[in-house]
Amino acid sequence: MLPAAKTPMVSIADLKDIPAPPPVSYMPQTAGWWVIAGVILLGLLVLAFLAWRKWMRNRYRREARAELAAIENAVADPARRADALASIPALVKRTVLAWAPRQQVGPMSGDAWLSYLDGTYAEGGFVQGPGRALDRLAYGDGAIGNDELASLMSLLHRWIDNHVAA
Repeated sequence: MLPAAKTPMVSIADLKDIPAPPPVSYMPQTAGWWVIAGVILLGLLVLAFLAWRKWMRNRYRREARAELAAIENAVADPARRADALASIPALVKRTVLAWAPRQQVGPMSGDAWLSYLDGTYAEGGFVQGPGRALDRLAYGDGAIGNDELASLMSLLHRWIDNHVAA
């Protein structure tokens, strides 16, 4: 008979942990992911540039809105009403001159001017509508009723926001 094999005594204290694998890196491992990241970054930069350029192109609109709001406040004051009303046509002309050629637009007045304004705004309202008062205000006849003034201001707010450079 063969002698029985002796088994070594194993203790729990002798057991060792299995080492965990290293953590997975979040960095892309292949060049394709770097290319995709570069394209996305370039796209974001292009979008940011286009948004900035649009914002800069519309600076004259923001300035015109602010000046129109100041005119509305001045119209409410009887002491400043006449000067405020007289400044409305000048505001409209300066707004147009921000994007239109001075040689073409500068000398315009009367119906030609109002027709030009209608051409820049799809809804119209200058030749036939409250914009007709611009002609009177430009030549010193500041007699305009509150309802007509409210309609004109509403038209000018919409025009400043939505006109298209002709």
